[in-house]
Amino acid sequence: MTTKEKTIWECAECGHTQNKWAGSCGRCNQWNSLVQEQQFREKKRFETKSETKSKPVRISEVSTASFERLQSGIGEFDRLMGSGVVKGSLSLIAGNPGIGKSTLMIQVAYQFAKAGNIVLYICGEESVEQTSLRARRLGIDHDNLYLLSETSFRAIQKEIKSIKPTLLIVDSVQIMYKDDLPSAPGSVVQVREITMEFLHLSKGEGITTFLIGHVTKSGEIAGPRVLEHIVDTVLEFEGDRHHGFRLLRGVKNRFGSTDDIAIFQMKENGLEEVENPSQVFLEDRSKETAGSSIGCALEGGRSFLIEVQALVTSSSFSSPSRRSAGLDQNRLALLLAVLEKRIGYRLYNSDVFVSLAGGMRISEPALDLAILAALASSFVNQRIDAHTLILGEVGLGGEVRAVPRIETRLKEGIHLGFKRAIMPKRNLKNLAPKFREQIELIGVEVVDDAIKKLFN
Repeated sequence: MTTKEKTIWECAECGHTQNKWAGSCGRCNQWNSLVQEQQFREKKRFETKSETKSKPVRISEVSTASFERLQSGIGEFDRLMGSGVVKGSLSLIAGNPGIGKSTLMIQVAYQFAKAGNIVLYICGEESVEQTSLRARRLGIDHDNLYLLSETSFRAIQKEIKSIKPTLLIVDSVQIMYKDDLPSAPGSVVQVREITMEFLHLSKGEGITTFLIGHVTKSGEIAGPRVLEHIVDTVLEFEGDRHHGFRLLRGVKNRFGSTDDIAIFQMKENGLEEVENPSQVFLEDRSKETAGSSIGCALEGGRSFLIEVQALVTSSSFSSPSRRSAGLDQNRLALLLAVLEKRIGYRLYNSDVFVSLAGGMRISEPALDLAILAALASSFVNQRIDAHTLILGEVGLGGEVRAVPRIETRLKEGIHLGFKRAIMPKRNLKNLAPKFREQIELIGVEVVDDAIKKLFN
């Protein structure tokens, strides 16, 4: 058996390999993403595979009793994971620097330690003294919580066999490395191999493992795309560092629902759960100001009301500004075009600014009508009634389309004392009579009808 060494160029974004360097990757077209790597190939003679022990099993005979769920004690986190963390699962949590990944994980580690579990927190990017200072600042101190400042997987594996933890937290996966690989820590090869090693550890030893990951400039998880395929759960931290709210989104979950969210608020003692986000988001809203409307967003199993703020003002430049915070720029351009074409508002010479209060980022189309109403309110300088809830998706023809789970959205509005709801007319069908007794429902078919109802 002989070993050969070969130089290849590997994309740091998607993991695509090629023999020669190029300015951009041939698969994902990212510029300056090719990194030189050393590839070792072993020549082996053909060997006949032995018979595997696995046999086909009827789906009705498969037992799922072995999937034991562990409670972290943080209600929002457990709900997002699917009623608890599955024992022996491998999860990846990623987000921007300083967003609160390490803070959340040290809090989860503390809750597991208090429940009598052995927890090993690998702080590869910090010393144990730095991590200990953060933990004590958050009021965290327990004998079952161990800290290890190490980046070599071989040394980490030795300590895992010695301590035998129930929960393992790796901060972060991009800083770990294997000695037998020539690539630098953080390279595509190292990240992929390290993740596979932790996968074998978590499944083989039944250790619940969390990997903390970095993100790129574009907000995607750093490393090869296969990283997200290997793990069982992918969680993404979102939010503005200048706002206290943090949104933890479940992008992938083999043991629960996806596209669900958990909302936290960053305070001096760490991240705290936000059980009623609607009330928190609407606390500071001004009820007497034009350019403000209230819509309802639905993320997974959670519905919450959110304030949409808009400012339309005349521009002194030949190219007016179109800026948005918390929503898609292309969606804003679409709604402005609908206002100009279907309503007749002349916005071509106006600066337009739209923002979602609280630093949240929502892409749900059900907020379209609320965004359009806030723009119209600012343009005509007339305020919208503070007790009016606005729901609906807007099409290019100016039609107001139905939105899913209208009952859940209306319940949230009724709970917070809203008296009137502007909503798609199609959603009025098959709606329970009890809603008409609790809130005034006004169905609209086109944007023009909604504007007339809002501003008489």
